[in-house]
Amino acid sequence: MLNIRNSMDFSGVTLRKPTAEDGTSVHQLITRTPELDSNSCYCNLLQCSHFSETSIIAESNEETLGFISGYIKPQSPETLFIWQVAVSSKARGNGVGGKMLRSLLEREENVSITHIETTITESNDASWALFSSLAEHFSAPVERSVMFDRAMHFNDEHDSELLARIGPLSR
Repeated sequence: MLNIRNSMDFSGVTLRKPTAEDGTSVHQLITRTPELDSNSCYCNLLQCSHFSETSIIAESNEETLGFISGYIKPQSPETLFIWQVAVSSKARGNGVGGKMLRSLLEREENVSITHIETTITESNDASWALFSSLAEHFSAPVERSVMFDRAMHFNDEHDSELLARIGPLSR
């Protein structure tokens, strides 16, 4: 079993665009990540195929260690909305999430992106740290506002989702 937790060596980790063939392994990764809301396997297949330009997978020895799904907002083509960040428990604490985000933004087809948006619950310290670090990397401010309210949008069954807007990105 692969364990990179004690090593910052990324030589064995490959970052690449996902394909439809990755949908099942992505679905399994997200299902094994209790902090994340699960989607259907079909949704993950669509993310890996239709949104491959704005998504990224981290793998080692054919094992999926991380996945980020995102899309360009139709009404704001300079904004990349990050839907979900999943990192295997084996790979956490090694900067895999940050490396995936930076690599995604370094792709030639994504150079016109000036802002990143995502939603994060108030209590998700790991995600706040990840996106705050990304903002710092790009010397960009982070704005917070409520996007989906616990009572209004989730019938008090899910914490409010705060919109984190990062940008403009300095490249």
